[in-house]
Amino acid sequence: MTTASLTSSASSKAETKYEITHLRLVPKRHLGRMVAAAAVLVLLAALVRAFSVGQIEWSYVRDFLFAPAILDGLANTLLMTVAAMCLGIVLGVLIAIMRISGNPVLSSIAIGYVWIFRGAPALLQLMLWFNLALIFPTLGIPGLFEMRTVDVMTPFVAAVLGLGISQGAYTSEVVRSGLLSVDSGQYEAARTIGMTQMMMLRRIVLPQAMRVMVPPVGNEVIGMVKLTSLASVIQYSEILHNAQIIYFANTRVLELLLVASFWYLAVVSVLSIGQHYIERYFGRGSKSIRSSM
Repeated sequence: MTTASLTSSASSKAETKYEITHLRLVPKRHLGRMVAAAAVLVLLAALVRAFSVGQIEWSYVRDFLFAPAILDGLANTLLMTVAAMCLGIVLGVLIAIMRISGNPVLSSIAIGYVWIFRGAPALLQLMLWFNLALIFPTLGIPGLFEMRTVDVMTPFVAAVLGLGISQGAYTSEVVRSGLLSVDSGQYEAARTIGMTQMMMLRRIVLPQAMRVMVPPVGNEVIGMVKLTSLASVIQYSEILHNAQIIYFANTRVLELLLVASFWYLAVVSVLSIGQHYIERYFGRGSKSIRSSM
């Protein structure tokens, strides 16, 4: 046998030894995931059983789900959410600009605003606005026009002011973080090519800052939907307040609370879907962290 044949035989044996085509790919077993999933299913089954055997008259839930009083409360909840968030966003933008300005007076006012209204509980602020007549019996300019504060400070106005001004403190920090996330070179480049301040904000700064601001502002909107339930304390007719009036009359407390919970979940679900698409719109061109993992 020649040397060449011996070498060829040895190489073929080595290739056969390290051949992997006959091996079967076995996926990794995640025992922890399976145990966690089983535990979650057991807990869900126990929760479903508790609600099914509990003293809940589901016919009341069905009957009051689309009751006029509940739907009116839902409309008032949405109205309060829009009004309070609009006020909060306007105040938040103004306070954020004041905070990052070089004017020490404006910056100090902005810092004090955030400190006060972010530190006081929202319910406390609602009650203070609703009882403003105890401090200022009348509002207006003496000699020109005056109005009684109790006539002006209705539950709706008090709730909008309390929730909106409080929200402005949180939104200002979101806007400020978004503006600061834009590299300073972008500002300098915009000034170099002769852009005005408004044009720079509209075409350079805000499109980049929105990627940072949209997710937390979307969360704040969802939080505001639930926060409007505090207005029931000052007799504003939002959905929880109307549900309470009904169950005070028919004593079906849990059933009416389930009705209110259903509508809160429905509104939050719709807002979450909208937030997802808005984030996708403003996140165009940016690399998702999920794609890099």
